[in-house]
Amino acid sequence: MEYTEHDLRELAERIYDLDAEVYTQLGSSLGRVYSRDRARCVEEIVYLMKERGQAHVLRSELALISNMARTIQDKETRRLIMTEYNRILKEVEDLPTSFGSEDIKDQRLAQLNALNLKNRFSGKDHLIICISRAYGCGGSAIGFELADSYKINYYDVEIFNAVLRRLEAEKGTVKDRAGFPYSHHKDEKGNAAYAYAEPAFTASQKQTLKERIREFSRYHGLPKKDAVFFNQSDLICDMAKKEDFIVMGRCADVILTNNRIPHVSIYITAPFEQRVHRIMRMNSSMTEKQVRRLVKKMDHEHTKYYQFYTGRRWGNAVNYDLCINSASYGIDGAVELIRRMVDPVVESRK
Repeated sequence: MEYTEHDLRELAERIYDLDAEVYTQLGSSLGRVYSRDRARCVEEIVYLMKERGQAHVLRSELALISNMARTIQDKETRRLIMTEYNRILKEVEDLPTSFGSEDIKDQRLAQLNALNLKNRFSGKDHLIICISRAYGCGGSAIGFELADSYKINYYDVEIFNAVLRRLEAEKGTVKDRAGFPYSHHKDEKGNAAYAYAEPAFTASQKQTLKERIREFSRYHGLPKKDAVFFNQSDLICDMAKKEDFIVMGRCADVILTNNRIPHVSIYITAPFEQRVHRIMRMNSSMTEKQVRRLVKKMDHEHTKYYQFYTGRRWGNAVNYDLCINSASYGIDGAVELIRRMVDPVVESRK
């Protein structure tokens, strides 16, 4: 289906209205995704729908809306809102800028047998799926689709933001090392260019004695990066006691293992060339050389981060319940494969 400017704007307005309705039902305690004036928010949503490289942002915003909508107490109201959400999600997925399943290469790999995880979970344990993914493999899209299929919450950058609130820190002073940051700037000729952002938690400019003392007190004497990681760990463990969810990255698999909390761990990757190709499709302003440098840098940074805090090698198959080559399955195929493994756990807990 070909979408006109009018179609996109109408869909954007429905997304805005859905968020407003969820906020009305829940009040201010859970906040609101689109908190600014309607016209400006609608323009931003339309932009996200047009730009392939921004699809993950819109997907995350929809995930936040659905997470909050599922907490509405009145069943009929919740049903009506989630019905509209599902309609919107289907239309967003059908947009030309959405990442589809065109990268499926080998259907034979889909014949893998499901694993038996039922004995790992007791009736009191929540279903927690930890996903680690290589940059450019579509792992975030798989995690989001999986969470939506199970009607459970999906967490990625939300966890980091919650940690910042817990530490009373500003985003500008503590960077998200577990995420996938890169900067957008202009080169010497004035053309748009992308480059990997400075490694997170890099040393800031020189601080005064008063600033160092205040920071020492705020983070209990720990370096910022360690304070964020340990608070993030506490937050993930607290969440595991309260709800089912899918968490992207954050070393959550090892955090939960060390705290003896049952979970399913999954690693998603794809061949380097195909990851480069996908990112180039999503970010047309990047050259192939820039993308190759970006992917290598992201892999290197995440390997260092994971090993530093866990002592394990990131991406090592023995550390996970399931490893997936997303280029062999596509988004839907990967979700189906994971569900074949996890569904018996879900059924056993009913």
